[in-house]
Amino acid sequence: MIDQRACHRFTKSASCILAALFCSVALQARADSTTDRVTASGVVFQQLVNASNGIPRNLLNKADCVIVLPSVKKAGFIVGGEYGKGVMSCRSGPNFTGRWHTPIMMQSSGGSFGLQAGGQATDFVILVMNPEGARAVMKGNAKLGADASVAAGPVGRDAEAATSGTLNAEMLSYSRAKGVFAGVSLAGTSLGPDSGGNESLYGKKISGEEVFTTNPPTPPSATALLSELQRASPRKL
Repeated sequence: MIDQRACHRFTKSASCILAALFCSVALQARADSTTDRVTASGVVFQQLVNASNGIPRNLLNKADCVIVLPSVKKAGFIVGGEYGKGVMSCRSGPNFTGRWHTPIMMQSSGGSFGLQAGGQATDFVILVMNPEGARAVMKGNAKLGADASVAAGPVGRDAEAATSGTLNAEMLSYSRAKGVFAGVSLAGTSLGPDSGGNESLYGKKISGEEVFTTNPPTPPSATALLSELQRASPRKL
């Protein structure tokens, strides 16, 4: 005869084990996703900074921060997937003049991202050109065009920010889809730290501002990105 109490205890125990396993798998998948995002951001930046029609070096040398959002898809804003997420690395120090800092995980929502991305994956790169723009995004949910001015950036290794609107913008934004790199307006898009991504990357709850001010150890996945940033623009001009 089956002992009902023993059976219940076994079932409860098995359920707890399964729940723990599912939780462990979910956490690992989240960590892997964050790591992959950092790695992908490094690849995108490396490709675009080395391309003849890519990120202008003279503007990169003036930038306080670089934001990379790899493989953004319109569907990501509908289903809340891992799309519209990436990293921001700033120059260290109170005046943003030092070496490139370990990254802050970022996320985007709404605005022109979905319209520009359409049904295909699109990479976005944003140069943050002054401390006010950097702090606005670092604090969270900055709306481009309102909380921080943004303009389509000029393209080409030796391109200049020629127009007054571009010269005065706090951010210069770019997109790459199907191999074509171009300046693009991202007005109306909200940008801010990805709290879950930062927790996953650094192993604790930490805000975007805290990542910048406390300087946690650089995750292995960010080494290539920071090395490429330092190689491409070793000091601010």
